[in-house]
Amino acid sequence: MDNYIFLQHYWWFLISLLGALLVLLLFVQGGQSLLFSIGKTESEQKMLINSTGRKWEFTFTTLVTFGGAFFASFPLFYSTSFGGAYWVWLLILLCFVLQAVSYEFQSKKGNLLGKKTYQIFLIINGVLGPVLLGTAVATFFNGAEFIVNKAQLTDIGMPVISIWANPLHGLEAAFVIWNVCLGLAVFFLSRVLALLYFINNINDEAIRTRCRKRLPIEAGLFLVFFLTFFVKLLVSEGFAVNPVSGEIFMEKYKYFNNLIQMPVVGIILLAGVVLVLFGIVKPLISKSTKGIWFSGIGTVLTVLALLLCAGWNNTAYYPSLADLQSSLTISNSCSSLFTLKVMTYVSFFIPFVLAYIFYAWRSIDLHKITKNEMENDGHAY
Repeated sequence: MDNYIFLQHYWWFLISLLGALLVLLLFVQGGQSLLFSIGKTESEQKMLINSTGRKWEFTFTTLVTFGGAFFASFPLFYSTSFGGAYWVWLLILLCFVLQAVSYEFQSKKGNLLGKKTYQIFLIINGVLGPVLLGTAVATFFNGAEFIVNKAQLTDIGMPVISIWANPLHGLEAAFVIWNVCLGLAVFFLSRVLALLYFINNINDEAIRTRCRKRLPIEAGLFLVFFLTFFVKLLVSEGFAVNPVSGEIFMEKYKYFNNLIQMPVVGIILLAGVVLVLFGIVKPLISKSTKGIWFSGIGTVLTVLALLLCAGWNNTAYYPSLADLQSSLTISNSCSSLFTLKVMTYVSFFIPFVLAYIFYAWRSIDLHKITKNEMENDGHAY
């Protein structure tokens, strides 16, 4: 494997890891969607809001970093998806803007909309954010309607490489049941992770009891939608790439074959699923509050493995339904060798950044949230 091919795979791994971390951090959105069902009193709702409110910047920053890394390493995907399926990405951005505004202004005295309105904005973000992101990611496997024509760069009137093949510009993904399945799976997973996080982060027996009672319901719904998507993925045709000619063709059981041909990825996926399930079961059969750590790590491993299956092993990670040969792969959509090399040197700082995030996270969660703290903390949300 030459340097260029190695760097393409390396950067797809980093993109996949960022995507996996983003899915984990969506527990913030999941917690917001549970605000009124878990929090029955104003003080309980305040504890829930502060539990997620101290982490929402991590989710937003990871989303921005995910988009930035995609732009730098695979610019053709960025211009194709973000420039073509712009309605989906604009809706996602709007959801996160609502979240940022809501946390900052809901407790401000004299705000025009009132506290309840901002809390409803948080619920909108908590529902639409995960569903839209999951639906968008599902197009990595099920495809989108775009056409790539690099020769069009010479057209002075319209020098655009990629065009969208329908006027919906990404919204058509919501009409594909398998895309929606993954979107709903991500949504219910975010709620499962939120319940586990509340059990760990909030020292209130009433909230913990409600979370444990609600956990089997959300976990069951997550498993229904995830397994539906996953089984369909394993038995359906996938978008394969001829490594010599670069031709895109349909291969039967492509993603199942990827797991078999990349056994390490398959093991990572299996380990991730087991950890997610163990983290869910642990607080149900005992008084443990550590389920979030098992399910959180399991979520990262599972999503990482799925995204690696989408891009590695000669697979088109962004298939085109309008023109099969326009499908994007890690080789035909990546940056130049020089750019990837420079970015790789920068990526060596990632472990230090992760260490700082871990330190900041641990400092924030050093003390569990309590009713007494909410009543006496003038800086609470």
